[in-house]
Amino acid sequence: MVACALAIFRAPAASQQKSDSLPKLKDGFDVNAMDKSIDPCVDFYHYACGTWLKKNPVPPDKAAYGRFTELADRNREILRGVLEKATAANPGRSANEQKIGDYYASCMDESSIEKKGTAALQPELARIDALKGKDAWASLLAHFSLNGTNAFFGFGAEQDAKDSTQQIAVVGQGGLGLPDRDFYFRDDPKSIDTRKQYVQHMQNMFVLFGEKEKEAAADSQTVMRIETALAKGSLDRVARRDPTKVYHKMSVEELQALSPAFEWSKFIPEVGLTHVTSLDVSEPEYIRQFQTILTSSSLDDIKVYLRWHVMSAQTLYLPSNIDKESFHFYGQVLAGQQEQQARWRRCVNATDNDLGEALGEAYVERTFGAEGKERTLQMVNALERALERDIIELPWMTETTKRQALIKLHKITNKIGYPDKWRDYSTLQIIRGDALGNSFRSNEFESKRQLDKIGKPVDPGEWLYTPPTVNAYYYPPQNNINFMAGILQPPFYEQQMDDPVNFGAIGVVIGHELTHGFDDQGRQYDAEGNLRDWWAPEDEKGFKERTDCEVQEYNDFTVVGGEHVNGNLTLGENTADNGGLRIAYAALMEALAKESPDAQKSIDGLTPEQRFFLGFGQIWCTNATPQALRLQVQTNPHSPAEFRVNGSVNNFEEFGKAFGCKAGQPMVRANACRVW
Repeated sequence: MVACALAIFRAPAASQQKSDSLPKLKDGFDVNAMDKSIDPCVDFYHYACGTWLKKNPVPPDKAAYGRFTELADRNREILRGVLEKATAANPGRSANEQKIGDYYASCMDESSIEKKGTAALQPELARIDALKGKDAWASLLAHFSLNGTNAFFGFGAEQDAKDSTQQIAVVGQGGLGLPDRDFYFRDDPKSIDTRKQYVQHMQNMFVLFGEKEKEAAADSQTVMRIETALAKGSLDRVARRDPTKVYHKMSVEELQALSPAFEWSKFIPEVGLTHVTSLDVSEPEYIRQFQTILTSSSLDDIKVYLRWHVMSAQTLYLPSNIDKESFHFYGQVLAGQQEQQARWRRCVNATDNDLGEALGEAYVERTFGAEGKERTLQMVNALERALERDIIELPWMTETTKRQALIKLHKITNKIGYPDKWRDYSTLQIIRGDALGNSFRSNEFESKRQLDKIGKPVDPGEWLYTPPTVNAYYYPPQNNINFMAGILQPPFYEQQMDDPVNFGAIGVVIGHELTHGFDDQGRQYDAEGNLRDWWAPEDEKGFKERTDCEVQEYNDFTVVGGEHVNGNLTLGENTADNGGLRIAYAALMEALAKESPDAQKSIDGLTPEQRFFLGFGQIWCTNATPQALRLQVQTNPHSPAEFRVNGSVNNFEEFGKAFGCKAGQPMVRANACRVW
């Protein structure tokens, strides 16, 4: 193997784990996780993960547990250590250490939270009670928009889809308490029961805030009526995946005409914007429905709806009986989680959400380092070369569109690990002992930070997730791929592991994100990140024929209870899974061709090709409750883990060759789907 390949896949130990005090990394690829009694040509996922699945049931404090969860738990332990050290009121603490330490300490101070009771939220509820007429709605909703209360609609900043250099304002649907608009309309017994339990949950919460049972019952019905009306005007998740359906640039006057009962010309200055003349109204029909609700609902009913969303938005910082009631519905009923997670875990998550780059900087110092960026970037380059060859050799795409696709590929930028410039939190005030206030102030800080972008050039260096996050993403408006430090560890990358396994794990993740640039959403953006049609008509037709194959394939998959995967909702992720697997395999073949014959020998009785596919399969080993699986197929654009694995390998002829599969076996799809 050449020296650069060594640098790509075998990092110095220091870059993986910088201190003996860090929680131990779990092994990545493990032959003992396999169930060799299962034929890989019949069910590869359970062949790769069967023993792991038997040994790792869903813990009572989780709705699902997998390899992602293992690593996220390890990262959370590291963050806990950082935060507990920062809680000490040491005069030598840095400004960021003071903020993250006092935020976490306040969140963990349950006795103070209990002592304050619901009185901590009374100033917000009093704002609603003081509402005298509908002409005051704009000011009140501006306040709630800034402090993170989800009421009626969402308002913020986004990159202009037709001018990727600029940030514009955006207003869109929101204000629902159930996970998805379709939860309000499905008529199967489970959905009907979920709605009944949601109404009961709201009633229980109103009682906990001091209402009598009869009043609480009536109020919960009022909220359900308003939310159902809002859902009626909302686009479903599949429709929202089409960027052309959620981009409608309008003047403020045109927005005002959609909902004359709401003073947008007052709301916009109230959130701190003085020079906005146009914005993206992502779902105009929703704004029309908002108008209908405002004109048909009484002021008292609007107040009830607003009280509910204020009450339900901050339960972590309210007394335990309220926190437990919220968990009962959202954790137990919807996701099948048996127990509430330990307080420290939730407070670590909350600190990461609100002060993510202040906390993330400390995380990176302990776990990643600058050398990790270079190592990952070299692997990205290897995958980009493989995708370039794939595009050039595509039999169904014309040369004209291929040239445009290659221009886009060559302009993809790569962000690895963590930001080059850390976020400045100096204007955010964190007060020890004021858990709820810290949350509100953090929400307002972030809202104003986002709104301050409007009318300014886009900052391509900004990240959408915090460094400890176990995830990666492609961002179409900026044509970049992003890999947080949190995912660049076992089981996704392991310094002592052979190349085939690492290519199958983090290599496929990288390939997945690159392919997103050319899935049904990403392909609609050009090399500069603008929403523009750059495809020849015959290529667009060929692309649609191939994605229709994937839609049908995944539509046929079902989870416990017979609920089907939604092939249209999951299309982008399924395309990226299939494409990522292919280009990672191609990159591996290029690397192996440069190695000595010894590097291509079998290990543990498994060929390099078999280990590649097992490296891929094992990153997805996951157990989940039936409720969580049902929720996933209804709301999540990612297919359940089993189908991400089996649905990808059964379309790839090289998998069948690697395991000696025969035509007609389940993992050899007769009419294999292939886009990229």
